[in-house]
Amino acid sequence: MTSALDAVLARKSSSKVTYAAPTHEELLTLVAAAGRVADHSSLRPWRLIELRGDDRVRLAQAIAKAEGDKKPSSKPLRAPLLIAVVASFRKSSKVPRWEQEAVASGVAHMLSLLLDEAGWGVFWRTGSYTRSKAVAKAHGLEKNEVLLGWLYVGGKPPRSRPERRRAVDARHHVSPMPRPKRSKG
Repeated sequence: MTSALDAVLARKSSSKVTYAAPTHEELLTLVAAAGRVADHSSLRPWRLIELRGDDRVRLAQAIAKAEGDKKPSSKPLRAPLLIAVVASFRKSSKVPRWEQEAVASGVAHMLSLLLDEAGWGVFWRTGSYTRSKAVAKAHGLEKNEVLLGWLYVGGKPPRSRPERRRAVDARHHVSPMPRPKRSKG
């Protein structure tokens, strides 16, 4: 079994996928695990929308409408499964809106890791049209919801050569808390 660290270090977005996809039941298992992200007050301020088949065509038409194009967008047809990530804000005096959106993003990221580790190709797509009325309507969003983007999911195509991913130099991103400056006097 792969450790969480190994899975995270091996993760790579798959911008091209094949037309194989996890079943609805397989997806539910992964979503149940992804939903265990840190969630202040356990609000679960998120939901996911599964788009397959003609749902992707309807999304293509909504994106075209949002962008003022006459021809439907081809983007939603690039993967057999799209998972719309929705921040679904809850009323809370303790948990601000930004924190609830962070939870929804955390679920999406965790789900992308789990999908990748399970052998699926996945990449997260966003765009200005995620906040358009036409796209919100196509997804049936409520007034308290915003679309954060879609996870595009499909089979991983065979690689002709090993992919190289630049390592993160953590030293550039981690620092100690600054010490207070001494006042003169």
